[in-house]
Amino acid sequence: MRRNRKVKILATLGPASSEEAMIEKLFLAGADLFRINMSHASHDVMRTLIARIRNVEKRMGRPIGILADIQGPKLRVGKFANTKVTLTPGQTFTLDNNEAPGDETRVFLPHPEILESVKAGDRLLIDDGKLHLKAIKCDGKSIVTEVISGTSISDRKGVSLPDTLLAVGVLTPKDRADIEAVLATNDVDWVALSFIQRPEDLAEVRKMARGRVGLMSKIEKPQALERIDEIIELSDALMVARGDLGVEMPLEAVPGIQKQLTRACRRAGKPVVVATQMLESMITAPVPTRAEVSDVATAVFEGADAIMLSAESASGAYPVEAVATMASIAQKVEEDQHFTGIIHAQRSEPNPTGADAISLAARQIAETLKLNAIVCYTASGTTGLRASRERPAMPILTLSPIVKTARRLSLAWGLHCVVTEDATDLDDMVNRACRIVVSEGFGGPGDRIIITAGVPLGTPGSTNMLRIAYIGSDGVTGI
Repeated sequence: MRRNRKVKILATLGPASSEEAMIEKLFLAGADLFRINMSHASHDVMRTLIARIRNVEKRMGRPIGILADIQGPKLRVGKFANTKVTLTPGQTFTLDNNEAPGDETRVFLPHPEILESVKAGDRLLIDDGKLHLKAIKCDGKSIVTEVISGTSISDRKGVSLPDTLLAVGVLTPKDRADIEAVLATNDVDWVALSFIQRPEDLAEVRKMARGRVGLMSKIEKPQALERIDEIIELSDALMVARGDLGVEMPLEAVPGIQKQLTRACRRAGKPVVVATQMLESMITAPVPTRAEVSDVATAVFEGADAIMLSAESASGAYPVEAVATMASIAQKVEEDQHFTGIIHAQRSEPNPTGADAISLAARQIAETLKLNAIVCYTASGTTGLRASRERPAMPILTLSPIVKTARRLSLAWGLHCVVTEDATDLDDMVNRACRIVVSEGFGGPGDRIIITAGVPLGTPGSTNMLRIAYIGSDGVTGI
């Protein structure tokens, strides 16, 4: 099975899509990998979903990636004596360490790290920004604020801190337990980390993972943007999580930030996912709004590696239709006459390494000679990511003897991943590539392909060879 598009689709599983038959329908509709949201999934549910995805993978004969999305710290106020209170702009309202039920003047904040970190002048946004407070006095035990806008607050509403850098890491005890459970399965390909603020937030998870999963940083905090180059360098991929980002940043700033992050990841050769509310209306309607179609198209035109569905596929009434609609939009955008020019205009210079030079040359030769495909032999996945970074016009087939590598690469733009044994010699390398190109539907006898590999064969990180091959009349022999 091959996709007629380069951008990948990441679909979230949930109550509407947890059965194996539905997962198969989502894959057939266009989902390339699946997200398990650990905010809602227990460890048993996670293991069940993984098993079902792997059963679908076996039947489809295609590597399918799995991403576990870690919840991160959920900052919430305490409870009120009467569940909800009414506030007036201009009044003072205090958040403190007193566990007594709240009233019109104060409420318990069960997060000492916030009480110790907030400074006068910092903003506190409650309930996704519906209530806007400004700190006017802080002593480490309480925060006296002025109500700027909003008229009410109720039990356990979330707190966002757009101006405050918390002095603690992003992992909660639940997060650590979830990550350990994910790693124990040895069957998850990506872990997404929520509310990353600084590069140091990745260190603990990197130590726990020891290379067993790729680390995806979710960009949701303004503080992350201040050190974004360092965060990208230490991450394996990025997610533009526009939901929480749109709470803590002005809404009108989010589209520009999305472009900034997409282009920064493309320069770095790191996969980038655009997420949140892409087809929101399809939670309850069988067709999207015109604005949502344009939103998806914008992400595809920018060259994002993947676009994500959240509630649309997890709990909506039309999960299959949402995936199929997203796939249809992406395919149409990539067929647009302006798409190639826009993608090429954003292409960056390769790094001064032999492997990057080989990937650049492969793309240039393939486009100049109008070859059918670029074929990359890769063990670690690095060669595949380099080829994807070039954003070539033709398909990229990545051949790997390691199934975990193929699954992880299912996130990357334009890569069609195939699990196969390593080539035994140069003739086998060419013949195997030709045979797979034909069997996967990317070419036939008489077509030409270009192959990148490392010599000695099977040596990770040694990409140093290009080979142009004709597919022989038998469809399995390269000339």
